[in-house]
Amino acid sequence: MLHTLNFLLGCVMKMASKTKEREMTVVACYPGKQARVIRIENTLEAMQAFVGGYIQVIYPFEDEVGIVCNEEGKLNGLELNRALYDEDGHIYDVVAGVFFICGLGDDDFISLTPEQQQTYLTLYRNPQMFVMLDGEIIALPMEED
Repeated sequence: MLHTLNFLLGCVMKMASKTKEREMTVVACYPGKQARVIRIENTLEAMQAFVGGYIQVIYPFEDEVGIVCNEEGKLNGLELNRALYDEDGHIYDVVAGVFFICGLGDDDFISLTPEQQQTYLTLYRNPQMFVMLDGEIIALPMEED
């Protein structure tokens, strides 16, 4: 019985590893630069290397997507990148450092669909700079470095 369970578990693990994408298509956002669609390895190590540290996932959208960023970006003084807006269009947070937007599978990150790529490429295409005005953060569009 134990041998059968181990065999079945092995089969499930092999199937799971075959269905996981080796690379995924994401929208990458760099401070001071236009967003772009890139391919990234679908490994924790590659994601951490891309954001420059431990990853954090933010879920600010209705879509099945997440923003993968450096969890200590602000603490480490990384350059502010793009604003996150609430349903009324007010800024409630700013992502610091490089980040990417990817799709969310059942239990893993996946490629964005072509429609999602276009949506988030359009949303984050232009870099932003930030100023404080009357106690409120304002995001201003800027030219790419």
